[in-house]
Amino acid sequence: MTESLIPMRFFRLFLEILNVEVGPATLQIIMAKGSLPPDFCDPQSLSRFTGASAAEAYANIQKALRAYYGRGARGVLLRIGRLIWRRLLENGAIHEKAQLQLIRAMPVTMRRKQVLELLARFLREKPDGNTVHSLDMDLLLVDRASAATVGQKEGGAICSVTLGMIQEAFFWATGSEVDVEETTCRAVEGGQCEFKVKTGAK
Repeated sequence: MTESLIPMRFFRLFLEILNVEVGPATLQIIMAKGSLPPDFCDPQSLSRFTGASAAEAYANIQKALRAYYGRGARGVLLRIGRLIWRRLLENGAIHEKAQLQLIRAMPVTMRRKQVLELLARFLREKPDGNTVHSLDMDLLLVDRASAATVGQKEGGAICSVTLGMIQEAFFWATGSEVDVEETTCRAVEGGQCEFKVKTGAK
């Protein structure tokens, strides 16, 4: 099983957007109810984390959000995921922005896999962390690091941030919403998370 690591750039964006979307005061209540340190969600405390401890924090913060919001947590996390993709577009490195321009210049049917590959690289801390595969007319993102599932056991899929990022990436690339489903989640069973994207490509 691949070690669960999270890129620090991604973790910082998650914390920054979480603070804006939920609000620092509400976050303090959520952290207290989840028995987490009060500064756990402070982007300024990022230096105390490694890739592994950040992945654990990322999972525990989302667990606390699920406990506080119940079913409503999914909507909050999906929105955060979509906003992370937008911020990645704004703050990407020069070579990433160049690749984004190349993707937008392609025919729509060719953009789908390319944008999913780019998203996989944004999320990838190690070379084997995640991969993209073709499934007939659909696409599959395999996330072996599965940071959101660290230490988690749930009855259903929980990687809503990644799901939201995929949705927003495809909307950016094609101008249309896409049907994405987390078909396998490590918090339920198995050693990885899998996201099936129904592209409708011909």
